[in-house]
Amino acid sequence: MAAEGDEEPEREDQDSFGDNAVKKGEGSKGRRKRKISREDEDANEKRGVCYLSRVPPRMDPSHVRQILSQYGEVQRIYLVPEDPTAQVQRKQSGGFRGKKFSEGWVEFAKKNVAKKVARMLNGEQIGGKKRSAFYYDIWNIRYLSEFKWDDLIGELAGKKREHEEKLKLEISAAKRERDFYMSKVEQSRALKFIRERREKKQKFQGQDSEGVQEPKVIRQHPQNRPVADGGGLQSKPRLSKDLLAGVFGRSSS
Repeated sequence: MAAEGDEEPEREDQDSFGDNAVKKGEGSKGRRKRKISREDEDANEKRGVCYLSRVPPRMDPSHVRQILSQYGEVQRIYLVPEDPTAQVQRKQSGGFRGKKFSEGWVEFAKKNVAKKVARMLNGEQIGGKKRSAFYYDIWNIRYLSEFKWDDLIGELAGKKREHEEKLKLEISAAKRERDFYMSKVEQSRALKFIRERREKKQKFQGQDSEGVQEPKVIRQHPQNRPVADGGGLQSKPRLSKDLLAGVFGRSSS
């Protein structure tokens, strides 16, 4: 029992020492994280965001970074891909078959650089190499005052939620339409089956009626019975022989 009692405090001391060591480590890590977060906040306050209302065809984030980095340090770039339906229609009409972007945001390390770039380039020709596909295109760029990259992330997240909700509604409507169509198909099949059975039954009944001969109908007409001689008829009056002899005798003389 004494040995067990001696071992318990040692384990308690080791555990307490380990806990203190972990707490000290967590404190230093926490201080470093807070320091980094403060530095990030300070850096975010110094940064400026520009908005591209139109992205020229064939221009991608690498081109945007390459061109705008000439004026100052570019931190982050986000370009919105065009609608897939518009992309399909453009390809079918024989247009540009690559990936195209509709709008975008560019974050500069310094606000004054972002303001300067927007003021200097907006409405101007992009230029660069004449062989470039967007050499003759025009910049559409504007500085967003009091706008941070976190605002953009929140806005995109909201748009994503709206898109997902809209997609759910469209899927639900498609399912209802499919169920309605399938019910009509089943109803049509049932009616067709009933009609075929009825026609088949009528056909069998017609064949049975043709195989049975109808009985011959003998019509009987009532006839009057013949009248016997002298029966019920009045006899004609006869001339006397003397009268006839007188008539014929005179005519002969």
